[in-house]
Amino acid sequence: MRRFLALLLTLTTLVLSGCGYNTFQSTDEQVKSSWSEVLNQYQRRADLIPNIVSTVKGEANFEQETLTRVVEARAKATSIQATPELINDPAAFEKFQAAQGELSGALSRLLAISENYPNLKANQGFQDLRAQLEGTENRITVARNRYIKSVQDYNVAVRTFPSNLTAMVFGYSVKPTFSVADEKALAAPPAVDLGGATKKPEGSR
Repeated sequence: MRRFLALLLTLTTLVLSGCGYNTFQSTDEQVKSSWSEVLNQYQRRADLIPNIVSTVKGEANFEQETLTRVVEARAKATSIQATPELINDPAAFEKFQAAQGELSGALSRLLAISENYPNLKANQGFQDLRAQLEGTENRITVARNRYIKSVQDYNVAVRTFPSNLTAMVFGYSVKPTFSVADEKALAAPPAVDLGGATKKPEGSR
């Protein structure tokens, strides 16, 4: 009986390995790890914003509407509970992605407009914050690209034979990723070139 159970266990292990079970374990963990890093970098950006807004508020006659948009966009982005389960819910993921994109746009406009204020350009504290934001935007880009690659590897296993059979048995489903349109925007993060004037977004006044 024991020999039979041992043989059955061995055969089961071989079958699961051949059908991609181990692949799902490794790729799923990689997706979770990559997503955690994305969230860390978004949080890092969110933590920088209050100091940036506070510094800009000190500039006389700075456009209040622009500041309001940044504050509101940050509040909206941080109000979404970014749990690990979010990456298994396409609708929630899309909502999270849209909120982060809105915040990126608001920040981009704020930085563009700040070039019109000599005092801000000469403010070392503000320039330091801009440099930190630039570094964070770059980290976000790297983290998101890693997440995209991890999800791609995982989703290929979900969709292809014979591992798709294992996916059906164990309930593994396709995970959402960042959209193509969003990736085009990601390729051009908020301009924070400290060496010269920042070009205003097309259509801005």
